[in-house]
Amino acid sequence: MRIETDAMGDMQVPENAWYGIHTSRSMENFNVSGESLPLAIVHAIVHLKAACAAANEQLGLLDQKRSQAIRKACQAVLAGAHDDQFPVDVFQAGSGTSTQMNVNEVLANLAAVQMGGQPGDRELMHPNDHVNKGQSTNNIFPSAIRLAGVQLGHRLEAALDGLIAAFVDKAGQFANVAKSGRTHLQDAVPITLGQEFAGYARALEKANARVAAAGENLLEIGVGGNAVGTGINTKPAFRSHIVASLNASTGLSFTVAKNGIEITQFMTDMAQMSAALRLLALDLLKIANDLRLLASGPNTGIGEIRMPAVEPGSSIMPGKVNPSICEAANMACIQVVGYDAALAMACGLGQLQLNTHMPLIGNNLVKSFNILIRTCTMLDEKCIRGVEADEKRCRKHFEASAGLATILNPELGYDKVAALVKEGLASGKNLKTLVLEKRLMPEDQLERLLAGAFGPNL
Repeated sequence: MRIETDAMGDMQVPENAWYGIHTSRSMENFNVSGESLPLAIVHAIVHLKAACAAANEQLGLLDQKRSQAIRKACQAVLAGAHDDQFPVDVFQAGSGTSTQMNVNEVLANLAAVQMGGQPGDRELMHPNDHVNKGQSTNNIFPSAIRLAGVQLGHRLEAALDGLIAAFVDKAGQFANVAKSGRTHLQDAVPITLGQEFAGYARALEKANARVAAAGENLLEIGVGGNAVGTGINTKPAFRSHIVASLNASTGLSFTVAKNGIEITQFMTDMAQMSAALRLLALDLLKIANDLRLLASGPNTGIGEIRMPAVEPGSSIMPGKVNPSICEAANMACIQVVGYDAALAMACGLGQLQLNTHMPLIGNNLVKSFNILIRTCTMLDEKCIRGVEADEKRCRKHFEASAGLATILNPELGYDKVAALVKEGLASGKNLKTLVLEKRLMPEDQLERLLAGAFGPNL
């Protein structure tokens, strides 16, 4: 152990730890969730620290040697070399000060050693005076959430693109597979399996657009605004220098906040992104449930599609196959809805110049992203690509569907068709058979009606 000192006194810190006394106190104080904040947020803070060091050097506020040491330390952390040095619990100081200081201490100690000193040498590299120069947790932490959100948003959009492509491919494969539509879980007008899958693809395209739109608002960041967003103790050019350096290192397009006061206390942009993720989760939930219904069986359900058998479905029933991938997707989506509910409440519980629930906001947003990225990839690779149509079953349902009555209305009239439906239910004969038996129209005319049963968008 080594001894470090702060305004509250002395404390032992593990000799091999790159963090310092503030982190050690936080570890003693906060042990609620049993989880530390996601590394996506920690790494986003580190990106910001590197940008701030560069800005401070450009403005003559930090000497080149210290600035370069800080940035090299940032590179080491971003490379994943010290991921175990960020242990602070999710539920901590509401602004995220504990994690912010954890990062400051790790970077300061790494930089001090690079400069020939020892961990804890505050004269050589101070976590507050040097690493944190011109910064406040109140701006660094929400800016880090925004950065993590933009980066993860791009990953989610890519995963969604893959899933959408899988549905589009299946829509083409199943374009001519006629089947019965269903409304209220009852027979409805005909549809093709391809049309059904194309509908799923379009829903996910719109979900992807909502995520992208929400990401645009996250590109406005308040870093450099200090405690309440006024930029106290900083030079006017500090914020623009930070953003320029951040954009150069990340390849993104962040902009300086139009109003530093607003962006420090309102977390609504994060709530908007979380809402977009929730809407995606709802769409995926609906699609996964549809697929489970369509694959139900194999002998006693709808059975119009077959999903890949990824594992034995039962420990007691030999040969049973369950829609496991869709069930896992359902649970994941339910969890995202729960994360969004907590995040939304946290966004609304700020007081005056600060929101003091930011670690929860950041944690839940990152977790929702990660869950949905993996869920989309899982559905794409383990389910949708391997879906097969049972064309005979689909055709049987198409011909037996009471929904076929709708296409007969213009030719035979509502009342006559209603009587045919009633007779069909009583006799077990489908409408096509009854129409031909009763010679209500020639077979070639009936076939033309059936061929046009799927609407002009087939």
